[in-house]
Amino acid sequence: MKIAIVHDWLTNMGGAEKIIQLLHKMYPAAPIYTLLYNGDKMPADFQQMDIKTSFLQKLPLAKTKHQLYLQLMPAAIEQFDLSQYDMVLSSSTACAKGVLTRAGTCHVCYCNTPMRYAWDFYHEYQKNKNWLARAYIAHQLHKIRIWDRVAADRVDYFVANSNNVARRIQKHYRRNAKVIYPPINTEYFIPGTYSGNYFLCAGRLVGYKKVDLAVRTFSRLNLPLRIVGEGPEYKVLKAMAGPTVTFLGRVPDQELLKLYQQCRAFVFPGEEDFGIAPLEAQACGRPVIAYDRGGALETVVNGKTGIFFTQQTEEALIKAVKDFMAVEHQLSIGVIRNHAEKFSEERFKEQLGNYIKEAYQQFNQERRQNDESGLMQQGL
Repeated sequence: MKIAIVHDWLTNMGGAEKIIQLLHKMYPAAPIYTLLYNGDKMPADFQQMDIKTSFLQKLPLAKTKHQLYLQLMPAAIEQFDLSQYDMVLSSSTACAKGVLTRAGTCHVCYCNTPMRYAWDFYHEYQKNKNWLARAYIAHQLHKIRIWDRVAADRVDYFVANSNNVARRIQKHYRRNAKVIYPPINTEYFIPGTYSGNYFLCAGRLVGYKKVDLAVRTFSRLNLPLRIVGEGPEYKVLKAMAGPTVTFLGRVPDQELLKLYQQCRAFVFPGEEDFGIAPLEAQACGRPVIAYDRGGALETVVNGKTGIFFTQQTEEALIKAVKDFMAVEHQLSIGVIRNHAEKFSEERFKEQLGNYIKEAYQQFNQERRQNDESGLMQQGL
């Protein structure tokens, strides 16, 4: 089986990019096709991979502001020639699933989500834009939605990273998906000696993650909150933050581990497709205060490994923080850690590897049956 791996873009390290790291470990000979690659923002091990980029790589600002070229991405992803491969594995949050493959190539898509800004979060994405920007975005994303729906039909088998995403795939693409949860490195993220008095929030500083809600809430509560991450919302968040909120920017993995181990709780205020960071915190034995929507419902056990809040308001989050502090001493590090161990890398590689083998066998079996049926219809 000759395999190719396809990913949207490799411009920042996140949960989807960790999937690419594991796929590379599973299939080290497979080249990685991606629209854009920014080596300055990616871990060193990516430099050893066979990474093939699109024509977007040469365009101004593309490696740091890829959103500017959204309208060119469908054409760019379709330019990759994958005709020599028996199996294509795409990891998609946007365009990767739209690659063109020959009829004899089996295409399995690990879908982190259908395009958020084109489907579920479209109206939120339009908020706070002026009328001209809204008109332009509406025109562009209307065309993107049409292409995205057609592109989904090019996939032979969908794998979703959560039941939450599987429902979106069914809603927008009318396709069923096998659910295989993403992994966390349970050998690296381990409990430490708890000694901190701060709360922790980590991730890209973008609007839909609702970091602003955490900033406003902990400023009101006058409780220490440390925020790890970079993004376009940084200046706005910094301006609204009180003296107890500290922005740490991008930190090395070793420092992030210590921050997880020593925090009182991890704060997860947004609605995510899945959410790797809350599980990394739980692997370190630390509880999570999370909004009860999206992937958090599949990774956090209310009352055992964390506390939920039901509305994205300061009042609801304040209540959740106070509820957490009331039961904090009852939450067991061992119970929280044991829950996180269910999401190990070995479990992921075994489940996904087995599914890929089964999909490839089924694909070829159906192809042979179709060929035999065609011969019978022709009387041959």
